[in-house]
Amino acid sequence: MSLEITGKLLVKYPAQQVNERFKKREFVVELAEEINGNVYTNYAKLQLVQNKCEIIDRFNEGDTVKVSFNIKGNKWEKDGKVNFITNLDAWRVEAATAAPAGMAQSQPSYGNNNGNSGYGNNAGNTNNYNPSPESADDLPF
Repeated sequence: MSLEITGKLLVKYPAQQVNERFKKREFVVELAEEINGNVYTNYAKLQLVQNKCEIIDRFNEGDTVKVSFNIKGNKWEKDGKVNFITNLDAWRVEAATAAPAGMAQSQPSYGNNNGNSGYGNNAGNTNNYNPSPESADDLPF
């Protein structure tokens, strides 16, 4: 399944040669969206692997980018305990148009377009309320 997000490139890390057969490069995209007058900011750390590590080079921190990625997960067992890890594997990064005036950052865009994009932390509110479309009470009763 392929997903997309659009946001501000916040941090680019150097490439890491994990072992002789695997290289990765991580970067962070800042996502902000407005829900009911509150701006919610999320930070997504993604990774580029192997020959894709260089595609982030043409962008500067602060640029608005659109990232296409897949969700990858692994399971392993150590000392009798099962562990899981999830990675957001980017495979395309391209320039995105800037957010319209008056909008905080850019709106995230998720590949399935079903409206499930309201998760994360509330940077502008101290009560740590974290609304999502699933938890928003829009029922008439």
